[in-house]
Parts: sequence; structure tokens; C-alpha cells
Amino acid sequence: MRILVLGFTGNLGGHVVEHLRALPGARVFGGGRSPHAELDIDPATARTDGLAKTLASAAPDAVINCAGSTDGDAVTLAEVNSRGPAVLCAALREAAPSARLVHLGSAAEYGPGTPDTRVTEASATRPVTPYGATKLAGTVSGIAGLLRAAGPDPDAVIRLGDLSAYRDFVDVRDVARAAVLAATSPGPLPRVLNIGGGRAVPVRELVRTLARTAGFRGRIEEDGGGSARSGAVSWQCSDIAAAGEGLDWRPSSALEESLAALWEATSVRPEGGRAP
Repeated sequence: MRILVLGFTGNLGGHVVEHLRALPGARVFGGGRSPHAELDIDPATARTDGLAKTLASAAPDAVINCAGSTDGDAVTLAEVNSRGPAVLCAALREAAPSARLVHLGSAAEYGPGTPDTRVTEASATRPVTPYGATKLAGTVSGIAGLLRAAGPDPDAVIRLGDLSAYRDFVDVRDVARAAVLAATSPGPLPRVLNIGGGRAVPVRELVRTLARTAGFRGRIEEDGGGSARSGAVSWQCSDIAAAGEGLDWRPSSALEESLAALWEATSVRPEGGRAP
């Protein structure tokens, strides 16, 4: 099976590639802007005809799109997160119409949730920002950087925004496993599948757990500010039953385990906003 992974050098893409290369008979292609990419692909700037030629040369059976942007102005975000997937779909229709496309979205595309109510795949999408998404790796890695800089100093103070929101966090390795299952499943699948932890966790709890993992001995203060896109969505929790039925997938990593792995990962490599 020939599988193309876009954004393969990013945090999520790297885990996806690792899972795929463990599959017997899988031929994995890395696509992106990185000099290490086998295929030079940037859907945000590519023309459909040129991208179609590149895809035809690879002849993929499946494409997993892990590329995206969390930073930039509205135009940049639209180019990467909206135009990019649209061009990719058009090129695939022309060059590899039978290939399966697995596109990684975000829970924040649903917009504000209702407390104690899980969001299903049939729920209306109501994003409240140009990005319309939040990603655990980028957000929490930023906090991890602050904790690392503070070290074990008991007098250290880290000032963050309002941490009262609830989010449905999921380990990046579990997301990668779901993406691989979706790409390699032999039968038809629903067009949309929620991949999440299946429970709403207070962001404050996550930050404190990460601080304990880091051995932080100082103080964390909330100034009530922070990201407008996070503050506008106070509750998010996904209904992941369909992924269990369609992919036989369930999250396997506890929050503490996920944060320990993230802390270890950020000690050896930086986390970027946009996957190459």
C-alpha cells in the first residue's frame, strides 16, 4: 500500500509516519516543504494541475493530511487551512480518484459546546475565529517552554491567561494511530469521525499536571487574559463512539502519560505552529 503523508516532519505527522512504517508492505512518502521531503508539496501555494502531476507520480492509495497552521493572519490561515485542502482534493480527483484522503481537522471547528454534552459528528460547525481550531501540541508546548525556562526555582512565577475552560485532550500518538487506521481500513468509513479523549478536562488541571511533571516549584498565576480563540469556547467534549465502531479505535493514553511524553519530547525538539 502506497501512502503519502503531508506535514510528515511535524509533531503529529512524525507519529503517523512511525506507525505506518511498522505496517508490512507499506510504502510511505513524505510530502511537504522540508528539504527531506520525497515530494515537494505545499497545497497552500500549489496550483491544481501541478499538484496533480506530483500526486500521479506517487500514485498513492491513501493520503494523510497532517499539514496545517495555527499562527498567522486571516489570509495566511485561509491559504493553509482552507485553500490547501481544497486544492489537494481537486488534485486527487484528477490524479488519484480512488485514493482515500484522511484529513486531520480540529475540535474547535465545532465552536462552543454545551456543558455536559458531547459533540457528535452530526453537530453543526460554528467556529468562532479565523483559525477555527486549537491544537494541544502547540498550546501545551508553549507552556512547557515556560516551565523549562523557570526550572526548579521556588520563587519563579509563570503568568498565564484564564485556565477555566474545559477541553477534550487526546494524546498525539492516539491521533496518529486513528489516522493510520482510517487510511488502511478496507471498508467504507463515515466522512467525519471524532477523535478525542472522550472527556472534558479543565485546562487548569492539565497545566498543573504538566507543572508537576516538570518539577516546577514556583507559582502559576492567571491574569484573566490569554487567547481570545480559547476563551470564546469554554467547553468542548467529543462523542467518540463512531470511531470505536468504525475503526475499533479508543484512546489508550492517560492524561498523565501523555503529558510526560510531551515533556520529554519538548526537551529534545521545538514545536512549530505550522507543519512543513
